[in-house]
Amino acid sequence: MNTKTYSTTEVREKISDLVNIVTTSRRSIVIGRRNIPEVVLIPFPSLYNGKLSEITNINTYSKSFDFLANEPEIYSLEDIKHTYV
Repeated sequence: MNTKTYSTTEVREKISDLVNIVTTSRRSIVIGRRNIPEVVLIPFPSLYNGKLSEITNINTYSKSFDFLANEPEIYSLEDIKHTYV
């Protein structure tokens, strides 16, 4: 993992700054103890739908699946309609 892990001590001292970084950059921050990642501070979904669960909102509206943008499409819309509708 190439992401810096902030210690809980650092986070206590800089929480306001870290929240501002996450909010403005829309990048996540890893928090842990003894350089072992334990939690991730992520941006709140920009479009929140109260009818969906928290994890669905986070995955849908955050950057959780941005890595898929570079993946090839292996199914057409017709494949999906035929199989699932």
